[in-house]
Amino acid sequence: RMETNCSPMELPNNTEFEEDSDNRSFEGTDVKDMRLEAEAVVNDVLFAVSNMFVSKTLPCAEDVAYINVETRERNKYCLELTEAGLRVVAYDFDQADDRLQTPYHETVYSLLDSLSPAYREVFGNALLQRLEALKKDSQS
Repeated sequence: RMETNCSPMELPNNTEFEEDSDNRSFEGTDVKDMRLEAEAVVNDVLFAVSNMFVSKTLPCAEDVAYINVETRERNKYCLELTEAGLRVVAYDFDQADDRLQTPYHETVYSLLDSLSPAYREVFGNALLQRLEALKKDSQS
């Protein structure tokens, strides 16, 4: 998914449900939603990194989830996912250093693009292959 900010109001299929629900029903689901968002982020780019998974050690809260990623260069990072986007919070798995002031990235693609040249290459090649496949489909 291109967005990390996925509020229920932006999902067109949920409009009827949203209007009928009251705020109490959201309190229990927000935590799950940020974890689901983190899982979606992982699934989008897992093919282009060495390892990536949602942290089971650091707590998921209604407004935050943590993702561990190891780039193809073998560098490890812990990423924080919030409404503001994604940012590096540590240079190892399952860590969060409050003193680390790293910029937020709107998408996981831009964050990984800034961290890993190998990610950029793999992701670019995957895009090229998809475009070639689309081109072949349109010609047949």
